[in-house]
Amino acid sequence: MIEHYSEVLRSVLPFLLTGFVETLRISLLGVAGGSVLGFLLGVVRGQNFRYATTLIGGYLHLLRGTPFLVQLYVIYFVLPGTGIPWLMWDSMTASLLSLSIYTSSYVTEIVSGAIRAVPRGQWEGAFALGMRRVQTLRHIILPQAAALILPSLGGVYVNLIKATSIVSVVGISELTREGENAILRYPGDILFIYGVVALIYFCYCFPVLKFVDWLESRSRQNVSRGRATAEPSP
Repeated sequence: MIEHYSEVLRSVLPFLLTGFVETLRISLLGVAGGSVLGFLLGVVRGQNFRYATTLIGGYLHLLRGTPFLVQLYVIYFVLPGTGIPWLMWDSMTASLLSLSIYTSSYVTEIVSGAIRAVPRGQWEGAFALGMRRVQTLRHIILPQAAALILPSLGGVYVNLIKATSIVSVVGISELTREGENAILRYPGDILFIYGVVALIYFCYCFPVLKFVDWLESRSRQNVSRGRATAEPSP
């Protein structure tokens, strides 16, 4: 039995690792795109600008209220059907765009919620000192909000990593697709092969969560040191 599983593992592991590299590339690009877009939208929404907040709220409800698979189908199959040249993407571009937009909907909510959690007095005090809105955001609000943002981002990023398995439906040979191909060669070892696939996902996701925990700890320490420095000496 052990010899059989060893033989299966030696046969399928190179293909699974190739799929993992593709998963790694897609997820990192999706994290980068979704974080940038979500952060910008979150900063705007967190300041309660009337019309911008309404528009961004509609954007969030639309994306968070529909499955990621449907969003992927719309971007890859429906939009190219309009005949507009710049809406015709290949499978990789459509996958990255879908993942970025999907991730941004959660990052936006996290960032805006963290900004709103900072007491209003922080804004008023900064304005009283003559600081502009951008300066207040950069030096006062965002450093305090970071301690609230980072813990939630870990869960979002792990969800994105797992969501990369869905892009196999548009022909991306990521980890899950390679696992399915391996099962076609070894149909009697489905449980074993999926177990290996799950282990690879775990080995990727767990360090991400630990890294985000470390960033959270560092952020809280920096905020604490900043408050201590700002307090007048007795």
